[in-house]
Amino acid sequence: MGFKDVLKKSFLEGVNVADFSIASVALTLAVTAALGIYIYLVYRLISRKAFYSKSFNISLVAMALITAAIILAIQSSVVISLGMVGALSIVRFRTAVKDPMDLVFLFWSIAVGIICGAGLYGMALMLSLCVTIAVIVLDYFPTASAPMLLVLNARDEKLEDEVTAIVSGYARHYRVKSRNLTKDGMDMVMELRIKKDEAEMVRAINQLPGIDAVSLLSHDGEISI
Repeated sequence: MGFKDVLKKSFLEGVNVADFSIASVALTLAVTAALGIYIYLVYRLISRKAFYSKSFNISLVAMALITAAIILAIQSSVVISLGMVGALSIVRFRTAVKDPMDLVFLFWSIAVGIICGAGLYGMALMLSLCVTIAVIVLDYFPTASAPMLLVLNARDEKLEDEVTAIVSGYARHYRVKSRNLTKDGMDMVMELRIKKDEAEMVRAINQLPGIDAVSLLSHDGEISI
């Protein structure tokens, strides 16, 4: 028997590094499912989006279970682990995650699956509790007022000084984002942070002679004019 045969035999004899029983697999998947449901409930509680995605929330639970099953399979055989690396390397996910919090919950679900698959149930529980506390506590921290966009149409460009004088009395900070002059008048967009009643400011600007239209829009940094 040559050196290659000895190496091959020793490798094949060591591929089954773990012998999982049905009970241990069921326990792992049950704990993972429980923590996945916990993530589901936390996401439903934290999410305040107008278009709440229930399918994405359900996928968090499924992601944790699938990840745990993959980790169990990888631990059971070196050959399977090499096959998993090859199979997962060709997978491409093209769905864009726009909300950073969705990305946090996605990684949380994957981490729970990995840790539970490794049998570290206590660590997975501690991770879930710490992430929950961090997300909830930081969510209640006070934040600065959101910026807004003031869009107005005027028949006279000289009205800009009067509009600026009114805005300065209602906003802590303001700046002109765009100014478009035409033969018929002026279109202007201002970014500002309101410190008083925004409705009263809009009414005051609208009462100026020569103002055709005034709009105040919430601005999250992704609005294009």
